[in-house]
Amino acid sequence: MPTPPASCDVLVVGAGPAGSACAQQLARAGFKPLLVDQHEFPRDKVCGDALIPDAHTAFGRMGVYQEVMKHALRLPHLACIAPSGGRVDVPGRLAVLPRAKLDDILRRAAMDDGVQWCAPARFEAPLVDGQQRVCGARLKIGEQSHDVQAQWVVLATGAVPAALMAAGLCERRTPSGVAMRTYVRNPKMKDRISGLEVLWHKKLSKGYGWIFPCPGGIYNIGVGLAHSHDAKGDGGREAMAEANLHQMFERFCALYPLAQELMASGEQLGPMKGAPLRCSLDGARFSRPGLLVTGEAAGSTYAFTGEGIGKALETGILAAETITAARDTMLTDAQARAQYEAELLELKPRFDLYERANEVNNHPWLANLVISRAQKSPRILRRMSAVLEEKGNPGNLISVRGILRLFIPIP
Repeated sequence: MPTPPASCDVLVVGAGPAGSACAQQLARAGFKPLLVDQHEFPRDKVCGDALIPDAHTAFGRMGVYQEVMKHALRLPHLACIAPSGGRVDVPGRLAVLPRAKLDDILRRAAMDDGVQWCAPARFEAPLVDGQQRVCGARLKIGEQSHDVQAQWVVLATGAVPAALMAAGLCERRTPSGVAMRTYVRNPKMKDRISGLEVLWHKKLSKGYGWIFPCPGGIYNIGVGLAHSHDAKGDGGREAMAEANLHQMFERFCALYPLAQELMASGEQLGPMKGAPLRCSLDGARFSRPGLLVTGEAAGSTYAFTGEGIGKALETGILAAETITAARDTMLTDAQARAQYEAELLELKPRFDLYERANEVNNHPWLANLVISRAQKSPRILRRMSAVLEEKGNPGNLISVRGILRLFIPIP
C-alpha cells in the first residue's frame, strides 16, 4: 500500500478533470501539491465521454490538447433528433474520448509538472486546527488511516456526496440527475453514425438518449434523466422520480432505429453502468476555512446536456488560481474564499440558462419545434452552434421571445 507524505502545500482529493487540472496549475505556480484518489489509475468512469468546446479550451490552457486529440475521435457535429424523427446537425468542435483514457492523460500531465500522486487513498475527514481552519485531511489507505497536513485542501470528489458530508459541506445528498451507459463495439456502424447523437422523446421520462462514437469502432450509448430526485418522498425529502433507467434505455432503443441496430448487431463491452450527476452549482457549500470545493462536487455539470468535463476543468483551474492569489497577494483565508465563491457565482447565470433550456427535456415538443425550424433556417442553425460554443444563450431558444424568433427575426 502507498504511504502519503506527512505534509504538503495543497492536498487535492479526487483525480478527475477538476482535481488534476487544479493540482497541475498549483504545481506550475510553485506549490508542492499532493493529488490523491480512492482508485488506482487508469480506472473506468461512467460518463458520456463527449468533449465539447469548453473542454477543448481548457485542454489548451493545460497544455494537453494535442495529447488528448491524438487519442480522441474528432467529430464534426452534434445531431439533435426530435420526437418526430426530424434532425439537424449542429456544427462544432467536438470529440469523444473514454474517461478511463482522458482522466489518466490529465493525471499524468499533472505528475509531469511535479504533482505528487497517491492512490488508492480515500478521504475520511478534514483535520482542523485550534481556530477551526482545515489544515489537512485524514486518508484511509487499506486498513490504515494517515493524517496529511496541508495549507489548503481541495475537494474534487465528484457527484458522490460522501466526502462533502464528511467535510460538513453537503447541502443536498441526492443527485440532480442520473445517467446510465454502456460501450458497444460495432465497426459496421462507422458510416452510419458520424457525430454526437441525442434524441428527445416524451417516452424517455423527461430525459434523453445518446449515441457517441468513440475511437476504434466503439460507441458510448446511454440515457440521462435531469431533475431525477425532485420528487418529494416521506417527510418532504427529495426522492427518486418514478423512472427506471434500464426501461428508459430499452425504450430509447425501440424508438431510435440506429440505437436498436447498434445494440442488435454489436458486441456489448461490459454491463450497463449508472452514475449520479450534481448540476447547476447547487447542492454544496463551496468552501470552509482552509478548504475549497471544485468540479462536480460543487455542481459543475450542466443540467440540460449532462456535460460536465469542461466546466470541471474550469472550476479546478479557478480553485488553483484562488490559492495562488491568496499566497501572492497576501489575502486572508476569508478574502480568498470570498473571491473563489464570487467567481463561481459569476458562472451561475450560465448554469441557470441551461436549467431553463432543460424545458426541452420536460416538453419534447419544443425539440420538434426548434429542430424543424433549424432545418429550414441557417440563422437558427448558427444560433444553435453558438450555444454549443458558449457564445449564445441556450435558454433563449425556448423562451417566448426565442420561440417567436424561430418564425420572425427579432433584433
